[in-house]
Amino acid sequence: MASRLLVDIHTHVYLPRYVAFLRSRTQVPRISSRINSSGQEDARLHILPHEPSGGRPVGPQYWDRDEKLKFMNTHNINVSVVSPANPWLDFLDAPSADEMARLMNDDLELFCSESPTLQLTGVGTLRRLYAFGVLPLVPSISVDSIISSISQIATLPHLKGVIMGTKGVGKGLDDSALEPVWEALAREKLVVFLHPHYGVEAAWGENDNGHVLPLALGFPFETTTATTRLILSGVLDRHPDLRLLIAHSGAALPQLSSRLASCIHHDPAVASRLQHDARYYLGKLYYDAVAYGPEELEFVGRVIERAARYGGPKQTGSERIIFGTDHPFFPPLKSTDKWMSVVENSDAIDSVASWDETQKNGVRANNAIKLLGLGTT
Repeated sequence: MASRLLVDIHTHVYLPRYVAFLRSRTQVPRISSRINSSGQEDARLHILPHEPSGGRPVGPQYWDRDEKLKFMNTHNINVSVVSPANPWLDFLDAPSADEMARLMNDDLELFCSESPTLQLTGVGTLRRLYAFGVLPLVPSISVDSIISSISQIATLPHLKGVIMGTKGVGKGLDDSALEPVWEALAREKLVVFLHPHYGVEAAWGENDNGHVLPLALGFPFETTTATTRLILSGVLDRHPDLRLLIAHSGAALPQLSSRLASCIHHDPAVASRLQHDARYYLGKLYYDAVAYGPEELEFVGRVIERAARYGGPKQTGSERIIFGTDHPFFPPLKSTDKWMSVVENSDAIDSVASWDETQKNGVRANNAIKLLGLGTT
């Protein structure tokens, strides 16, 4: 297996077709545009109502393949697995979402298939770009339409999974209507990248703190709740081969997992529902390494290893953690060669004291290559 490579499993793109659609809209989500005092376009992305700071500045780094590759080259990233960024298709009606999903998945395949290739010893030929596709997960969509999208994605050679929000088709990921979806995703061996968008209802206060509280706390709490509901529903018992990748290093779930296990054990409504202790399931998940610190990564790794005590596989915690950047979000506020957000995540892997170099190389690249089946050998 390759060493000292870097594979970015958490990096986003707004495809040109999707950007054009957002530009055509007058309601959130949308992209607004005006000409600033320098005569340049000032485009702003609005993905939630009452977006702080008048929306997020957007430019070619959000949709241009050459800009993505330039960013990768600057940060010594060999391969990126791009995923459409939130809010995906959540705001569309069922027929529109079905059509847009099909078109976007074809666009993603083209976006990746025309990227440069790499020749790596022990791995074979790799593209610089792969992708997670998108499903038409909206209320009133038929299960057949979702399964059709899964089948489409499974036939596209550069799409290795799907990105999924936390609402499912409107009732959350523990909705029984999604049972055939989980079955199809497991059967096709597609990775499910679980990613937040809505945050949680919380008292953020009246002070202007920009995006800090919704992003630092709201997003992880949303992911934690969604993943826990998925576990409690028994999906991982019924579909043990389902491969779930949890954004932002599992959010708060690793820290709260023993409390979760105790609450389940003492609650008659759920005490006998699952086949395993809750801590078992954390050893079945995959996690990106978007944690920004070695202490956090090491802790997640130990939680993964601990699952063996509850009947899970014996494994090193690093085996299920994979490097990510969250590009193009978190850009530097001042002009700089490398992005602090990327350097922090890379340095965090380097600095985990309990991991040897083989384990670190796994997190950097080899775990992703294995999980996604990249390469020709």
